[in-house]
Amino acid sequence: MDRIKPRTLSGFMELLPGPQMQFERMLESLRTTYSLYGFAPLDTPVIESAEILLAKGGGETEKQIYRFTKGDSDLALRFDLTVPLAKYVALNYGHLTFPFRRYQIGKVYRGERAQRGRFREFYQCDIDVIGDGKLDISNEAEIPSIIYNAFRSMGLERFRIRVNNRKILTGFYDMQGLGEQSGEIMRTVDKLDKIGAEKVRDLLMESGVSQEAAGEILTFIAITGSNQEVLAALEGYRGRNETFDQGVDELATVVKYLSAFGVPEENFSVDLTIARGLDYYTGTVYETVMLDHPEIGSICSGGRYDNLAGYYIDKPLPGVGISIGLTRLFYVLGEQGYFNEDMVTAPTDVLVLPMTEDLAPAISFATLLRAGGIRAQVYGEQKKFKAKMSYADKLKIPYVVFLGEEEISQGMVKVKNMATGDQQAMEPVAAVALIRESKETLAREKPIQEKQV
Repeated sequence: MDRIKPRTLSGFMELLPGPQMQFERMLESLRTTYSLYGFAPLDTPVIESAEILLAKGGGETEKQIYRFTKGDSDLALRFDLTVPLAKYVALNYGHLTFPFRRYQIGKVYRGERAQRGRFREFYQCDIDVIGDGKLDISNEAEIPSIIYNAFRSMGLERFRIRVNNRKILTGFYDMQGLGEQSGEIMRTVDKLDKIGAEKVRDLLMESGVSQEAAGEILTFIAITGSNQEVLAALEGYRGRNETFDQGVDELATVVKYLSAFGVPEENFSVDLTIARGLDYYTGTVYETVMLDHPEIGSICSGGRYDNLAGYYIDKPLPGVGISIGLTRLFYVLGEQGYFNEDMVTAPTDVLVLPMTEDLAPAISFATLLRAGGIRAQVYGEQKKFKAKMSYADKLKIPYVVFLGEEEISQGMVKVKNMATGDQQAMEPVAAVALIRESKETLAREKPIQEKQV
């Protein structure tokens, strides 16, 4: 019969076992960090009714969504985790306890043109806090602390969380008489890092902004310095617009609380250029960049919104959240050589090698290891000793345990540390303790190893 050439579709990522273990360690780090802050895990269907997913769609969303029919059903693959969250909260409103704090890590699908670092299927790692009617500003300050600890748990150190407040921008544009154009202006200003100030000025003027107003906008977003210096500069605009004043108060509170949350100032900054492209953000907004690779753009972003589920339920449900595109981040970090090559990526902690025809003693010891929380594999293949050791070496398995006639007769096992080459005969219980201690040490290794700059 004709053979079908195996292939993976463009825009879909498949990893070899070693890199997959690194990816899994990153997922584990995020789950652990999110859980530390009291977020509950949530899973929603990959396939939804198209009308649910497209309730607030249109434009690029409708172009990129994977949509299909099955019988009379009009269906689509989820393109983010926020819209399914909105549906979930609306559907289960009467059963949830607010503020509702959830994290979700799952695959989403976008039918965009596949290109370097851009995927059609990718993992998003989201957290959101949803309030019932109101949501305290402290939640907006907590989010950057979660970003900070999430990235540090994976091994990243040199990153900065850039923070702004949409009320400040909305109020400022109102002061300039540009309130009706504020959304378009924010989207233009959001391109500052990519195209530079002069091109932003040209685009603003092309959209009908006067030369004088364009100058005022560029002067405003150019306010820089320490967080306290930026806040002090904003005080000079106070008293001219109520929305602006509220935004400054909120931003000052976020900065104050971030210190209490333990986020060092070198890892976050007030940045008046940050607006986020989505119009539903209404308060604090965040973008996170790698200091040594700003060209990569944001590796984590989000913000505050005032009505999560307005398309599905007549209840005001304000929220705040962020999303990490983990597949893209993993790809970028790999390209830049950030992965810890010394991290153990073996599928097992111990390879048990029976040196006798009877496998029962080796199986019994592997059972003892697993009872102690240690991953163990019995190698029962009838191959030469060199091939067995080569198997362990290729998979980078930390320990090999030999069980021959001599060890069995003495009630011992022989343990070899594959990293050092040391081997010693030990009682089974002592061997379990030794390997467990080593496993706990290796488990603290982080998948990302920051480069020395």
